[in-house]
Amino acid sequence: MWLIGHAQDHVRGTGCTVLIFPEGAVASCDVRGGAPGTRETALLAPECLVEKVTAIVLSGGSARGLSAADGVMRFCEEKGWGFDTGFGVVPIIPAACLFDLSCGDMTAWPDDAMGREASISARSLEESPMGNIGAGTGATVGKYTGLERAMKSGFGWGKRVSGSLEVSAVVAVNAFGAVKDDSGKFIAGAQEEGKVVDPRSLFETGGVWNGWGRNTTIGAVVTNALLDKSSCRRVAIMGHTGLASSIFPVHTPFDGDTVFCASTSETPADTVLVGTMAAAAMAEAVQNAVLSARSAYGLKSAADISLFK
Repeated sequence: MWLIGHAQDHVRGTGCTVLIFPEGAVASCDVRGGAPGTRETALLAPECLVEKVTAIVLSGGSARGLSAADGVMRFCEEKGWGFDTGFGVVPIIPAACLFDLSCGDMTAWPDDAMGREASISARSLEESPMGNIGAGTGATVGKYTGLERAMKSGFGWGKRVSGSLEVSAVVAVNAFGAVKDDSGKFIAGAQEEGKVVDPRSLFETGGVWNGWGRNTTIGAVVTNALLDKSSCRRVAIMGHTGLASSIFPVHTPFDGDTVFCASTSETPADTVLVGTMAAAAMAEAVQNAVLSARSAYGLKSAADISLFK
């Protein structure tokens, strides 16, 4: 069993999302972007001691937003969830952040109170909203021609099922690049006169290609497959394929793209199958994040620019 919760400040443009595993979950992660902001990710390496995490936090606010994990830790401690050290329970809570300071109020970021609020609100995935919510509250997409042409993005989720096997993906899309649908059509990115600028059109001109400090897509794959840490790491790697199939360009020096994988260890399953389903679920989650977003902070959303087509 696992739960997901969100907390946000719509006025100031930031928020956080928390995935909670009351019974713990085997987990690992993979970082592909060149500018990550993370907490406790070293512990998720297969060779490290602790097997299970208590929660995973996705946060806005850049590095300051990682403090939201403190509130999640406090909540889990009160519930008695975490790693038993023999001298008390210590919740293991890795986290990743995205940079949303350029959207809304640059002095706002998730703190421990917001992390606790997200934990209290945690429900099943199917009950989770998408769009301008949680870590996606201040998310934007398409900064390859400058921030002034970016579009509003958000939080999304996707799910794949095969018999008793379930693989879900959640993501906050704050990408430097543009997002495309399954046909390859760009549906969100740098926009000009109600149309998305194809980033490939900048190959000849050189474009801007400079988006330091304004990006990062962070997400997680959660499955009931029975996986060890090494297999979780592999599924996280394969989950990045979902980002690569739906975001272009991706994994740039200006993004801190990070994908976690958590296993609740209920159903025997082949890692290749789980990873393939993870990639599909992640691509769906990315598309849902931009399609569910609504205009805010002076930025148009995909729902708005479609009105001009």
